[in-house]
Amino acid sequence: MSPVWQLVRSLLPGREDLAAMVRQPRRDLVAGVTVAIVALPLALGFGISSGLGAAAGLTTAVVAGAVAAAFGGSGLQVSGPTGAMTVVLVPIMHAHGASGVLTVGLMAGLILVGLAIAKAGRYMAFVPASVVEGFTLGIACVIGLQQVPAALGVAAPHGDQVAVVAARAVAAFAAHPHWVAAAIAIGVAVIILVGARIRPTVPLSVVAVVAVTLIAEVAGLDVARIGSLPDGLAAPSLSFVDLSALGSLAGAAVAVAALAALESLLSAAVADGMGVNHRHDPDRELFGQGLANLAAPLFGGVPATGAIARTAVNVRSGAGSRLAALVHAVLLAAIVYTAAPLVARIPLAALAGVLLATAIRMVEVGSIRAMTRATRSDAVVLALTAVATLALDLVKAVLLGLVAAGALALRAVARSARLRKMPLHPDLPGDHTVEERALLDEHIVAYRIDGPLLFAAHRFLLELSEVAHVSVVILRMSAVSAIDASGALVLKDAIEKLQRRGITVLMSGIRAGHHRTLDALEVIHDLNAAGRVFASTPEAIRAARSHLHHTGVLQTTGTSDSPTSPTNPDTHQAR
Repeated sequence: MSPVWQLVRSLLPGREDLAAMVRQPRRDLVAGVTVAIVALPLALGFGISSGLGAAAGLTTAVVAGAVAAAFGGSGLQVSGPTGAMTVVLVPIMHAHGASGVLTVGLMAGLILVGLAIAKAGRYMAFVPASVVEGFTLGIACVIGLQQVPAALGVAAPHGDQVAVVAARAVAAFAAHPHWVAAAIAIGVAVIILVGARIRPTVPLSVVAVVAVTLIAEVAGLDVARIGSLPDGLAAPSLSFVDLSALGSLAGAAVAVAALAALESLLSAAVADGMGVNHRHDPDRELFGQGLANLAAPLFGGVPATGAIARTAVNVRSGAGSRLAALVHAVLLAAIVYTAAPLVARIPLAALAGVLLATAIRMVEVGSIRAMTRATRSDAVVLALTAVATLALDLVKAVLLGLVAAGALALRAVARSARLRKMPLHPDLPGDHTVEERALLDEHIVAYRIDGPLLFAAHRFLLELSEVAHVSVVILRMSAVSAIDASGALVLKDAIEKLQRRGITVLMSGIRAGHHRTLDALEVIHDLNAAGRVFASTPEAIRAARSHLHHTGVLQTTGTSDSPTSPTNPDTHQAR
């Protein structure tokens, strides 16, 4: 097959996917129904939180859920609207309106397809756990704060900063309290959180929402409700696309695509850990999510990602193939067509309670505590990513976390390098008396540099430049694992300082890959010219001993160890 067809074929469903779907259909059907029940209030809530309304959330769960299930790289993944994506969409909605959100979804879908073709899925493995934990903690806080206006029964104040909006909502509530809405939100959240510990297999979010809705209807409570929903999905349309706005939306599209890729691949990895003998294809997953985000906006849906919570419910319910996610999408579509009037009567405060409980359950206290206790760097990265998620947008927060994690990791690697003073006797050629060894040790000192010679090398190379009371310093380079320009320049400075003090510097064991850096910065130019760079330490010791005899620091006798002895020209006797 041609390379192009091989690439396309690797991203499309195959016979093994169909075979898996007919292997245990009953379990997949049960799992699909369970996930649909859990996903219904979440889809409604996230649609409302995004600003496009409950219908957009349901449409996304149906269309994106079906397309991603069919074409994605994980047989256990469930996709749809998520809280993390909502956080990104709110400012886009404020700045560009509904058409801007839908256009961004299309653009993000194209970017995700491009990433899949470029085989970029493998790079998810390089995201540190501390960044993921901080990202999740920050998202949980943002989702919780987003629900404050609906939970308190006040109109959502204007503003882009979620913390500021929540504070304004609290002030409005204090001025004109609406205790019914607050009681509904708190009651639903408590039922879900407490009930999950007692009956974890029961979809308590739906139970709580249905119960509260019935009570509100019977009692005639004055609370805001979802409102009218369309009786079915909208016809596909591209009329919302404004070509003149594509340039201004490019940055937002990149942010949405990056978040969709990150959250979807993270969710797929979680599904792998929970499933048995299941491994997702990251590039296929990006391709499936790209197609899902191309399809959803055509029907009025918001950008979607893989949903960790719904995926976990799917796996725990016994799902073994993508049939479960497809059933989930079909069942939600049936609700759209048959139960729209009933769904419209759900109080907004009840959905706010569901999302508040979801935000609380996202925070794994034990995992965060363990991460912060692991290393100081992990704690800093986690806290920085979480705070940045609240103060900035999610993509900037992740990028900031990655930069911080990389910088701290590089610092730790650079600081792991050590300068070790090594005894000469293991490498001394020939037989020497104890007295001879002692005399050589007085005039020759050997140091081995262990680890990477990077920008933090000045710590121990400054120590090297202060060496005193010796005539020759041998630098053993065989244990240097890496070297960069900064480390090479500091080494050059240390060598020059030693030479200015009259100390002869020899080097041994330079790895082949390090010569280029050392040569480019002329670190060993003069040493090479003087014949002071050697392949091994014994050769360097012989040269050092010869130098000491030549300069008169050591004197020879006519023993068999003497350099003038015909029987052994390589050994010396010092006095």
